[in-house]
Amino acid sequence: MSAAISNASAVAPALRRPALIADIGGTNARFALTDLAAARPDMHHVRTLPCCEYGSLQHAAEAYLAEVGQKPSQAAIAVACPVDGDAIRLTNRAWAFSRSELQGVLGFERFDVINDFGAVAWSVPALSPEDVVCLHGDAALPQRGPISVLGPGTGLGVAMLVGEAARGWQVVETEGGHVSFAPIGDEEQKIQRWMNQRFGRTSNERLLCGVGLSHIEAALRDPGTGPSPLGDSATVLREPAAIVEAALEGHDLNARRTLARFCAVLGSVVGDTALIHGAKSVMIAGGIVPRFIPFLQSSAFRERFLAKGRFAAYLEKVSLHVITHPQPGLLGAACALRQSENPA
Repeated sequence: MSAAISNASAVAPALRRPALIADIGGTNARFALTDLAAARPDMHHVRTLPCCEYGSLQHAAEAYLAEVGQKPSQAAIAVACPVDGDAIRLTNRAWAFSRSELQGVLGFERFDVINDFGAVAWSVPALSPEDVVCLHGDAALPQRGPISVLGPGTGLGVAMLVGEAARGWQVVETEGGHVSFAPIGDEEQKIQRWMNQRFGRTSNERLLCGVGLSHIEAALRDPGTGPSPLGDSATVLREPAAIVEAALEGHDLNARRTLARFCAVLGSVVGDTALIHGAKSVMIAGGIVPRFIPFLQSSAFRERFLAKGRFAAYLEKVSLHVITHPQPGLLGAACALRQSENPA
């Protein structure tokens, strides 16, 4: 069952065991409170703070806690980067912190730090049918793994959910978004050459993220003469939201071409991930895809998902869903906090 959410204007009930939950990406820092005494994961006082307005995670967390007037003793924070060790450094934001130091400064008795797509994976068992759109296969929410969870946002997150509803779930956090891009066809080879000239290497995340849309659009506009002698600063990048809006409006040929190529590459990457994980289901999350689900459905996404030679029949059996829940990272952080408090 999906978590209950109290929005900014609603009056939240008194929380018996309040805990801080957060989902920290490269663009936004999302915060909420959850009540560990509630019967199911819940979210109260949900806020989204632009990362660019704060010098560090500590400052953003302090601002949020001051606003809501709470001093919780427990917290689970999802971050868009690997989480091994005490030192944490975000991949797409110049924020870094020490787990132990931040725990001490904020006064938490328990402080869990998890990967952001690990948190999204934790949210999957708590989703309701209205929180997802089925693209293919069984429309029912998956009851057993492996489940691949991935999606483009500021970066490209990838995680895996294993286990089953009856016996419990476990999340495997990965950095699968950073594997090398494998182009198919002349257009994608052109995009890869354009990206390699600027970055030295093209990962899937370089294309399948917000700025990736901008890079694809710029590469398709490029006449093919190579980078300007003025460097990357001479390349004019369109805003990702403007590209999507123009593509959906229908009259901007290059925007539609860009979004169509984005969907095709996403299909290939989702298919590769499902094969690597041995997935029975795939859950696509992130802040980008829910904006254009009908376009995705009419694109080459599924064709490219299935284009795996002898294993096309295997992938025919894999169900595909898009997560449309507004805050799966926060929901997953709440679920992970409960799991660590009461491990199976």
